[in-house]
Amino acid sequence: MKFRIYEGNGNPQQSSLPVNLSTSPRSQLLKPENYIADSGLQDACNVALLLGQPLLITGEPGTGKTQLAYSLAWELGLGQPLKFETKSTSIARELFYTYDALKRFQDVQSGVVPTEVLNYINYQALGLAILRTRNPDEVKDLLPSEMVHEIPVRSVVLIDEIDKAPRDFANDLLNELELMYFRIPDIRNEKIVADTTLQPIVVITSNSEKDLPDAFLRRCVYYNIPFPKIERLAEIVANRLGINASSRSPFLQAALDLFYKLRSPQSGLRKKPATAELLGWLIILQKFSGESKNPLMQADVVFASLSSLIKTTEDQEKAKKIIEQWIKEQTKTI
Repeated sequence: MKFRIYEGNGNPQQSSLPVNLSTSPRSQLLKPENYIADSGLQDACNVALLLGQPLLITGEPGTGKTQLAYSLAWELGLGQPLKFETKSTSIARELFYTYDALKRFQDVQSGVVPTEVLNYINYQALGLAILRTRNPDEVKDLLPSEMVHEIPVRSVVLIDEIDKAPRDFANDLLNELELMYFRIPDIRNEKIVADTTLQPIVVITSNSEKDLPDAFLRRCVYYNIPFPKIERLAEIVANRLGINASSRSPFLQAALDLFYKLRSPQSGLRKKPATAELLGWLIILQKFSGESKNPLMQADVVFASLSSLIKTTEDQEKAKKIIEQWIKEQTKTI
């Protein structure tokens, strides 16, 4: 292999230290302008926008569920999405704000700092999005001075991996998510409602690890992103990677052929590689192989890059046998 940064031999690089690493090519994959939505996803997005309902997206990990929110915000000119990363301990209130009651109690006891409740409120994705739809004068007493916006704006809110949360999380959001409001009991307990003309656009992702309540599903527009067929996957790769990844490239066609063999039921892999892993793998293959037109014909290069594609020990052993057989078949046809 021609491309190495770390040699693992205990000897420092001869060049000046520390070594400067170039920007990761993966940053190119995350650019929202390079995202391609299939026609079904486009339709689901438009239905959700027209109805003013949250869009619930499912699909295999790595199929672009999270990136959809960034693509949507980019195309509509709404800035970066406000993201809520769901955890197994998440409660519904945390989607709107968190309140550090313990810190306030400690400060009250010490008596050394102002202890207004507002100083201990941290607004989260949907709460901040609702506040931003209001005229600044209407909500200035609810926001720290540094957070008061200049004009009302619409935001995209991403609730990522909602299926990680306890079942009560979705049940406790039913009215708030449908009517776009929340309350802060410690600050007057008044209903804070989004301006209907600037209602936040909500994108919710799920890996379907657990079922969501029927009442919650009724309030959403739903779409499952299917794993792309080979023609569409070639288009996605060419659009995301550009150089040496034309959809007609022999290298890309060979890579996709091997990739689908690894994903096939006959492969026996427990965790099949997804689109995101394919993109990372192709980047590494190109880096490791230098100027080689088709690095897939070099078993050592493919095996060296396998850690980006196959993620368990058992699957890697199975994948190596599949790759060896695939390379033999390819060399016979050349």
